[in-house]
Amino acid sequence: METNRKVTLTYSEGKDTLEMPVLAGSLGPDVVDIRNFAKTGMFTFDPGFLATASCESKITFIDGDLGQLYYRGYPIEQLAEHSDYLECCYLLMNGELPTAKQREEFSYTIMHHTMVHEQLSSFFKGFRRDSHPMAMMVGVVGALSAFYQDSLDISNPDHRKVAKFRLISKIPTIAAMCFRYSIGAPFMYPRNNLSYSANFLHMMFATPCEPYEPNPVLVRALDRILILHADHEQNASTSTVRLAGSSGANPFACVAAGIACLWGPAHGGANEAVLKMLDEIGSEDNIEEFIQGVKDKRYRLMGFGHRVYKNMDPRASIMRETCHDVLQELGLHDDPKFKLAMKLEQIALSDPYFVERKLYPNVDFYSGIVLAALNIPVSMFTVIFALARTVGWISHWDEMLSDPQQKIGRPRQLYTGAPRRDYVPVTKR
Repeated sequence: METNRKVTLTYSEGKDTLEMPVLAGSLGPDVVDIRNFAKTGMFTFDPGFLATASCESKITFIDGDLGQLYYRGYPIEQLAEHSDYLECCYLLMNGELPTAKQREEFSYTIMHHTMVHEQLSSFFKGFRRDSHPMAMMVGVVGALSAFYQDSLDISNPDHRKVAKFRLISKIPTIAAMCFRYSIGAPFMYPRNNLSYSANFLHMMFATPCEPYEPNPVLVRALDRILILHADHEQNASTSTVRLAGSSGANPFACVAAGIACLWGPAHGGANEAVLKMLDEIGSEDNIEEFIQGVKDKRYRLMGFGHRVYKNMDPRASIMRETCHDVLQELGLHDDPKFKLAMKLEQIALSDPYFVERKLYPNVDFYSGIVLAALNIPVSMFTVIFALARTVGWISHWDEMLSDPQQKIGRPRQLYTGAPRRDYVPVTKR
């Protein structure tokens, strides 16, 4: 934490100084503690919070220059290779990997609370059939507080624990209900004997007419997508959940706020944008013209590069392998759209223009292709993202509420509007 170093600020034309301590985390750059900066009578100005640490956290670490992503200190590559989503949920929520007994008990608890209140299904009748699934997600998740009123005391650790379990277990059920309602299909009840990801595919694609057996390759692919998107430090939606939670809002409302933020195309819509880009390219015959258009800045290349990662997105190589496994399993390597995607990947990895600018394929490029191969419609892509990120949101929410220094979020501003002026009666304007 605090080091022996300080940053000295001189202000008031050199008359006054303020010493601010330098804090050191266990990983990553040092941070200047500006909490006493208000003594100067000024505010700092940092649009987009690009140079501001909004909180102290022990959950996720990112080094964009080195291409590192750790959950509680564990590299994402190791978790994606050896773990599963529910084990990662336990890790993110509790700080340590579970023992065999803890893992079994945690999985049992989650998988035996996947049912939602039966009256919740009547909510969907109020939505139009063509409603976007994310619109339904925001409304239905926010309404959970009306059904589970026994876990709303956020000052009670036991209430917070129950709320976290309920969110992880019920979000997949609600997500699948959004999809089924949009296509006019009956809701499918969850199956406790399936894994978390297999159960989701069951609720999405099964019918009451015949048994549904999830393909293990596709189940593993979905599970990896969930692992890779489970958390990503203080992104926009996580910061939204924290800000909402700082006001004392209930956990269901906070997660609904996170879903609403994730819905923004600049945040959760990247893999959807990849599929739209492939549709616009149309065929392999148009790739050369498209690539030149990207270089001329006439077209945008979606699914390449990343705001945080300046080199390869560490999640991308994992998702690339998974993508090829899925295409191989389903025999889709000859499908025109997927052939187009693979050709685009090949060019981006070899063309000096992209290599020099480090515009490597990111996780969204491959996850969009995988989700499309799983027959998940584009409108559901961000819903899957929300499903995966729920555990990250509630882990940060709980961490924030457990912090004795937690205060309601209240950013300040640089006001550039009109100075004080007097009201003029309408007859004199």
